[in-house]
Amino acid sequence: MLYTDGSVPNTLVIANCEVVKPRVAAAEHISQFNEEARSPFVKKYKTIIHPGEVNRIRELPQNTNIVATHTDSPDVLIWDVDSQPNRHAVLGATESCPDLVIPGPILTGHKDDAEFALAMCPTEPFVLSGGKDKLVVLWSIQDHISTLAAEPGLSKSPGSGGFPNKSASKAGGGNDKRTKSPSIGPRDVYQGHTDTVEDVQFCPSSAQEFCSVGDDSCLVLWDARAGCTPVVKVEKAHNADLHCVDWNPHDVNLILTGSADNSVHMFDRRNLNLGGVGAPVHKFEGHNAAVLCVQWSPDKSSVFGTSAEDGILNIWDYEKVSRLCFDLSVCIGKKQDSTGLKVPTAPPGLFFRHAGHRDKVVDFHWNASDPWTIVSVSDDGESTGGGGTLQIWRMIDLIHRAEEDVLVELENFKSHILACERS
Repeated sequence: MLYTDGSVPNTLVIANCEVVKPRVAAAEHISQFNEEARSPFVKKYKTIIHPGEVNRIRELPQNTNIVATHTDSPDVLIWDVDSQPNRHAVLGATESCPDLVIPGPILTGHKDDAEFALAMCPTEPFVLSGGKDKLVVLWSIQDHISTLAAEPGLSKSPGSGGFPNKSASKAGGGNDKRTKSPSIGPRDVYQGHTDTVEDVQFCPSSAQEFCSVGDDSCLVLWDARAGCTPVVKVEKAHNADLHCVDWNPHDVNLILTGSADNSVHMFDRRNLNLGGVGAPVHKFEGHNAAVLCVQWSPDKSSVFGTSAEDGILNIWDYEKVSRLCFDLSVCIGKKQDSTGLKVPTAPPGLFFRHAGHRDKVVDFHWNASDPWTIVSVSDDGESTGGGGTLQIWRMIDLIHRAEEDVLVELENFKSHILACERS
């Protein structure tokens, strides 16, 4: 969570969410929905006072209590959110100490601010970062664990997932007196970009392979086993700065990139370049502003989402032709044919559009445990008085299910509606 109006300190908030089952929303809940109200299904249970704005947060897949954050500095902060004390977010409160328990590491390695490019490895406890210094930096959290374990007098804190500490964390809303956090050096620093690195991503099947994109319009593939220079560099992957990248967890040959040119490109790493420039296998154009985030679905290999500064979050399926769909009665697109009838139009592959945010959608994630459920965040601090808006939503299953099954169910609905009209 990010606050910018100065009324409260910058905070990292951990909350539990009760995700409503599909098709169980009561009619009175829908009619009484208040966009301005806080959801009763999201319950905050811990607050960490963060040193600086929270620009990006990523969790460690092997232990979801461990998260990394980016702020406006060269450092990456590592937190064990389970062991951190719960804090009261009041002006003048001392910042929480970034740690795995207490004290914990600040990852050093960048020479300039690293604000957004951040990734955690799905197979090893590795952290990857990029910054304004044009560098990609790799660390191992295991290096920190090994260092502390070798020091005398260390203990393990409950819920720390095996991360040792020198002092137990305090329960409740203590002051969390600020102590200096130890630092660990990078495993390697990778040079190949000529401008700010905006995003990084690990290969889903290998901790040694990763990619990065930046303001130099380049997509770069790296292999830690091959040294600190690019394995492949895709020049002019887009016609503008690249903001985001994601690697398909089901097919490691496919990589998505999003750009300030409002488009999303899909690359096949077996054939990345043509004539010295990027050769995407597909181009997706469905936004009216810079694309800020792309992410493959964890449930279906051909589906992915994209969000942008236009406040829209689009869902695509590159295996399907475009079709009409609705989100909160917002149609993807219409035009009139020669007879005056409205017929659907949409970019190829686009089959759902979430238009519930008021401003640019800066980040989103699919729920791996609940397919087709998404959490998205918009940066609309000016209209909400500080901070942004978090939404948890799910498209109706009639949109993404097999067409044959949907038609059968709709036919059943038709019979039910006609029966209600006759009664």
